[in-house]
Amino acid sequence: MTSIATDLAPTGVLRASINLGNPVLAQGTPEEPTGVTVDLAAEIGARLGVPVEFLCFDAARKSFEAMTSGAADLCFLAIEPVRAAEVAFTAPYVLIEGVYAVPTDSPLTTIDEVDAPGVRIGVNQGSAYDLYLTRTLQHATLVRGTDGIDLFRTDSLEATAGIRQPLTKYVAANDDVRLIEERFMQIQQAVGTTKARHPETVQFLHDLIEELKASGFVADSLQRAGQHDATVAP
Repeated sequence: MTSIATDLAPTGVLRASINLGNPVLAQGTPEEPTGVTVDLAAEIGARLGVPVEFLCFDAARKSFEAMTSGAADLCFLAIEPVRAAEVAFTAPYVLIEGVYAVPTDSPLTTIDEVDAPGVRIGVNQGSAYDLYLTRTLQHATLVRGTDGIDLFRTDSLEATAGIRQPLTKYVAANDDVRLIEERFMQIQQAVGTTKARHPETVQFLHDLIEELKASGFVADSLQRAGQHDATVAP
């Protein structure tokens, strides 16, 4: 285990990149983050016998950049081909969904109808759903920024994309917006590290995540965080 600890945390501290922009995975503040990703990072550090430092960001792309620049040793991101080119991922530990919201009076009612010429979709730049829609949309146009919902509002876009839980909460608080209930993607959240790590290190992370899913650790953490409708990956 010592060699794995040295490989994964070469500074002697496990630096975990936490995305506070995804409320399913992390809550709290940069000074005191909470949530399933924080619990997982703490458990990994405990197993390796090293302290954990949390590097908190407000967007997935910033968390990814911390990982690839060498500022972080561990990340908690959705598996996407663009990221997998640089990050060694475990199997997913939780599954969440990407959905669209549209104005209440919009004629759009299905995900297929959203992918049409002239439809502009606001997205958080570098998010899992931005990367996915960049690969898969045939006709609609993505409008990227730090906050896809803000773009949806300020630019009077035809739709916005996001994670089901926060987008559902937003729709509930705004009667001029409605959700298209059908998901356009399933987001597989996993633990990742750089591909330069030893195979034994990546295998350790993979095996530990499988253990923590099977033991109920992940489910318990999600429940404590109030994420009752998040699904533990099989």
